[in-house]
Amino acid sequence: MPKKLPTLVAFLCVAGVALLVATPLLPAQAQTGPYPVAAPLDQYLIPDQASEIVLARSAAPASISDGAEVLVLGRDGYTTAVKGGNGFVCLVERSWGKSTDDAEFWNPKVRAPHCLNAPAAKTYLPIFLMKTKLVMAAKSKEEIARALKSAWDSNQLPTLEPNAMCYMMSKDQYLQDDGGHWHPHMMWYVSGDAEKSWGANLAGVPAMSGYVPQDRMTVFLVLVNHWSDGTPATH
Repeated sequence: MPKKLPTLVAFLCVAGVALLVATPLLPAQAQTGPYPVAAPLDQYLIPDQASEIVLARSAAPASISDGAEVLVLGRDGYTTAVKGGNGFVCLVERSWGKSTDDAEFWNPKVRAPHCLNAPAAKTYLPIFLMKTKLVMAAKSKEEIARALKSAWDSNQLPTLEPNAMCYMMSKDQYLQDDGGHWHPHMMWYVSGDAEKSWGANLAGVPAMSGYVPQDRMTVFLVLVNHWSDGTPATH
């Protein structure tokens, strides 16, 4: 990847899952960096549900996203706004999809539309849902990291299925403050440290990858030359 691999971990959602909000304000935490503490919950929400549905669907071409399930984030967590029928799940992930050691873990500007295929929605989704549940319960980054480790160690999170992947082709995505819209791309999720298996990051190889220790997976990325609406990607 030019510059750096975004440390966004895709957010997979299961139909009908709702996450409880413990407080309207997320906790203040004594940390440093551009986003040392959680912002008020309102800053992470999109007030107009219809707009969030459109943004979520923009992750993939309409031939996929029109038939996908769509989840939106509200004060009670992620819920199903549109039922789907093709096995895909689209949603807009927020900044806590990143690793807890990422400086932008609490960045309220992050809007990362994902459209996950069925294997990803089934086996990658629980990671993001667990993070969201912990965030909504006002847990600190340290508490979230410990809870994730405990869940992995006790086999509470599923093993990624083969072919788990997602589309991230939204023209309106904002992934991080450095090059927010970045490039349209596709991502694959593979258990463990599997960077060498694709020959990713080698000279002349289009595949990029990064190992995410906290989520115990390798994320592979391949850029595409157009946005989900078919317009060329010029940067």
